[in-house]
Amino acid sequence: MSEGEQGAAIGQPLTLDLAPRLGPRLAARLQGLGEQAIADLSYANLWLFRRVHDYRFIDGGWPAISGLTYDGQRHLLPLFAPHTAPTGVLQTLMADHAAMFPLTEVEARALDPAHWAIEAHRDDADYLYPADHFRHYRGTALQKKRNLMKQCRAAHVLEVVPYDSADARHQQAALAVLEGWSADKGKAPGDADDLPCREALSLAPFLGLAGHIAWADGEPAGFVLGELLQPGVAVIRFAKGLTRFKGISQLLFHHFASDPPFPVHWMNFEQDLGLENFRRTKQSYQPSALLPKFRASLRSS
Repeated sequence: MSEGEQGAAIGQPLTLDLAPRLGPRLAARLQGLGEQAIADLSYANLWLFRRVHDYRFIDGGWPAISGLTYDGQRHLLPLFAPHTAPTGVLQTLMADHAAMFPLTEVEARALDPAHWAIEAHRDDADYLYPADHFRHYRGTALQKKRNLMKQCRAAHVLEVVPYDSADARHQQAALAVLEGWSADKGKAPGDADDLPCREALSLAPFLGLAGHIAWADGEPAGFVLGELLQPGVAVIRFAKGLTRFKGISQLLFHHFASDPPFPVHWMNFEQDLGLENFRRTKQSYQPSALLPKFRASLRSS
């Protein structure tokens, strides 16, 4: 039986009804971390990507979520500070799991290294940027981004407004962008993050997502949606732009930072999954840090 097949028997599927109960538990794990908060620990994120990660809720006195990492490892995501649980509780929860993941650096350091093997994979790390990078694109390292935004403004009549999922024009335009982006990338319907993105566009306010949508010369051109992780810290969950509108992504990031839906000092662009094109693009925006996410595996007794 594969790890994925094993997971089918664990817990219950994630539903939106669980959000009020589980969301605060995830938020408690990030409280006080500021810009060091990792992107994964929000209920909106877990629910949106519940299919690809086979996320399932394990209820009880020490509740947790079971899932699969992108590299196929069955993992336990605790809904409590891991170091506060008795050893026997963690051993029981870990019976069907290879590792606890993702853990923040603070959480990983709090575990007893005599009982836990701790590791971090480069592919899991989040990219962190000062919001000022996108407000101004200052300096030679970001000059190309600045020029792309200027070219976009010079080449097109642009309309960029806060995204409103209750506005039919906004939803229709965003879906047109998503379909066009998929075609640009050679993706079939349902590939990549197509379905999570559709759900996010439909349920943005409920999920705590907000951002901007853009038209160029009257045509849908791009959108960006983010979520507040900590005060002043936003994670970019979805960003789509059509390739024929060169510079639209740089423009949308600029608007998200300059006219934010909530106060933003830092922007988290999540992980690159080890994909070279993701890594190259995210590095090109000059991250100030890569935030590690740790996996903790029980040592053999």
